Formats: sequence, C-alpha cells, structure tokens
Amino acid sequence: MADFFDALEQKHIDFINAQQMFFVATAPKDGRINLSPKGLDCFRILSPTEVCYIDYIGSGNETAAHLLDDGRITVMFNSYNRNALIMRLYGTGQSHARGSARFEELMELFEDAPGIRQIFTIQINNLQTSCGYGVPIYEGVEERKTLGKWIDSKGEQGLKDYFEERNRVSIDGLPATENKGDRI
Repeated sequence: MADFFDALEQKHIDFINAQQMFFVATAPKDGRINLSPKGLDCFRILSPTEVCYIDYIGSGNETAAHLLDDGRITVMFNSYNRNALIMRLYGTGQSHARGSARFEELMELFEDAPGIRQIFTIQINNLQTSCGYGVPIYEGVEERKTLGKWIDSKGEQGLKDYFEERNRVSIDGLPATENKGDRI
C-alpha cells in the first residue's frame, strides 16, 4: 500500500498544509533515536524537494545535534480525519541559527516570536505515502498556549541561560550547535 515519490506533488503539498502537527525523527551515528511532535504554524514548503520548520527552545536540542553528527531526518505527517493517509519525508537536514543569513532569509516566511532558536531545512531525498488505516480519527481543538506562557515567564535573559544550560549538547553529549555564538 506504500507509494514512493522523488519530490512533492501538489496533492502532497495540499495534504501537508492541511495538517496541524507533524513528527520529526533523527538519530546520531551512535546513540538514542529522537522522535519529536511539532505543532504551531511552523512548517513551510520551499520547493518540491526542500522544506523547513521553525524550532522553538525546548528541553533538549536533539535534532540539531543529530543533524550535525549524521544529517539524516524523517518528517511524518498523519491524517487524523476520515481520509486516512500517512506521509513520510526522508532526507538530510541542516540547522540555521538565529542571526545567520539563511535564518534571516527563511524568517521572512514566518512571524517572529520569542523562543525561536533555529530553523531546520530538509532536502527531501524521497517521500512515501501509506494508508494510515490504523490511525484513529481525532479532532484538533486548539493550539496549546503553554509554550508561549513558559517563554514569556523566562524573559530574554532566562531563555539565554536556559539555552546555554540545556540546549548546547544532546542527551548523549553530542554538540548541538556549531558556534558558541549561536543564540536564541
């Protein structure tokens, strides 16, 4: 039931744009596999073979560390309505830190907000669609406000301190940033 494609077609773009959340999976050459859910309006399609998403400061920075170490990334979208479908984007990713030229270029596609630490770009090698018949039907009620409230409660210096303490290395001790000067 699975079909593979070399690039996004319009039907894939329409499907992605209709989803309220997605999942990102990465792994270092040696260490734990990371799987993270993503919400908010943070995903954009740049071309049929390139996508990007905003990454907010969080409890770790595994995706960035894994991409520096290995580069591989999978993004998965699920349909939670009656039209079942799963789509996986397989590719290689790169982190673009706030202040970098690429970050600034890509931020033109988004609204700026406190707590954005980087933007990931993904070069799609191929993508797969499959049935998704075993995925339940869910209704997205609303975006959580918790992340924004937490970011606001930290303040600018608190976020910088948190980034230094919790986001410079992965849980496996891998570097998550290339430059000590990377900032949020």
